[in-house]
Amino acid sequence: SQMFSNNDEAVINKKLPKELLLRIFSFLDVVTLCRCAQVSRAWNVLALDGSNWQRIDLFDFQRDIEGRVVENISKRCGGFLRKLSLRGCLGVGDNALRTFAQNCRNIEVLNLNGCTKITDATCTSLSKFCSKLRHLDLASCTSITNLSLKALSEGCPLLEQLNISWCDQVTKDGIQALVRGCGGLKALFLKGCTQLEDEALKYIGAHCPELVTLNLQTCLQITDDGLITICRGCHKLQSLCASGCSNITDAILNALGQNCPRLRILEVARCSQLTDVGFTTLARNCHELEKMDLEECVQITDSTLIQLSIHCPRLQVLSLSHCELITDDGIRHLGNGACAHDRLEVIELDNCPLITDASLEHLKSCHSLERIELYDCQQITRAGIKRLRTHLPNIRVHAYFAPVTPPPSVGGSRQRFCRCCIIL
Repeated sequence: SQMFSNNDEAVINKKLPKELLLRIFSFLDVVTLCRCAQVSRAWNVLALDGSNWQRIDLFDFQRDIEGRVVENISKRCGGFLRKLSLRGCLGVGDNALRTFAQNCRNIEVLNLNGCTKITDATCTSLSKFCSKLRHLDLASCTSITNLSLKALSEGCPLLEQLNISWCDQVTKDGIQALVRGCGGLKALFLKGCTQLEDEALKYIGAHCPELVTLNLQTCLQITDDGLITICRGCHKLQSLCASGCSNITDAILNALGQNCPRLRILEVARCSQLTDVGFTTLARNCHELEKMDLEECVQITDSTLIQLSIHCPRLQVLSLSHCELITDDGIRHLGNGACAHDRLEVIELDNCPLITDASLEHLKSCHSLERIELYDCQQITRAGIKRLRTHLPNIRVHAYFAPVTPPPSVGGSRQRFCRCCIIL
């Protein structure tokens, strides 16, 4: 039709003002914009207008993105670009990002997760040209060192969120440099930064009062001393992941309870020194808890579940996998608790050998329950799951059931037989 002809004087271009056409084009994704740019000269101008390129996500094209593509985009977008994701773009290196930083000085959100060619040179460029940067993701950029954190501290004072997970060359010196210049940090992801010690956390606790989210998963050297300083200095903390930090004790749960009443997410999987005593203090003080990962907190008993059922009405996700002392009685309290009827969405009970079908009966009134994990719960039966589903027809139940008869021995020794997984 004439409206979509190649004629630059087509009806749509005459009838609608340029401002409105630009507004329409602003809702299109990268691929659609590029296609529109080929329709006509007028649409080419509209589609390639810098105002339409404020937010770009190239994750779907990561295999095809090379440095020159990023350089061309940066020239096209210039100061309009606010948000760019190059997550997984392995072909992009320091040179392209230097050109990008020079051209796109208003960038606020930059995702370089998995861009493994990146080195400290990129952070030096960002520091020099991109003073408005607020969110930066450098996860798995393993060449990053303390020099990058020093550069960011000097040139990016507005930084609120930084992910340097798996950048395992970073030490306490880098953290010290970072927090001195970026005191407004709200989210810090340090997962797998295995060189970090308590000293690094003391710097964070002293300089980052706005911190809301902290991830320290598998930072194996961390102890109570470091985390207690975080609790005392970061009263706004809402999310803490310390899974795999096996040195921590109930002292951490006490410190969280006393200092961080807004805590919503706590992940302490494989922290086997934590006990009911610590979780009692936590539950009685942190009433906004929504998600708790307590997998392999092997000392906890039904007592912890009783406290959570009484004091934590917002609980949505609870992992108790490998907590082998949990029984049906603890689940009964949870099923009768404040969170049960319209909050609890996920409960994981893998490898809880004392759990029976009675627990499923206690959970049938949890109308928001979406998923339950029951791998290797030997006393759970198909019949019990079927009864649960009559009350909660949309629930996903993940369980293992051993074959009725184990296969015969082979070569004189009994073989470990394979279980079949069912997802009901």
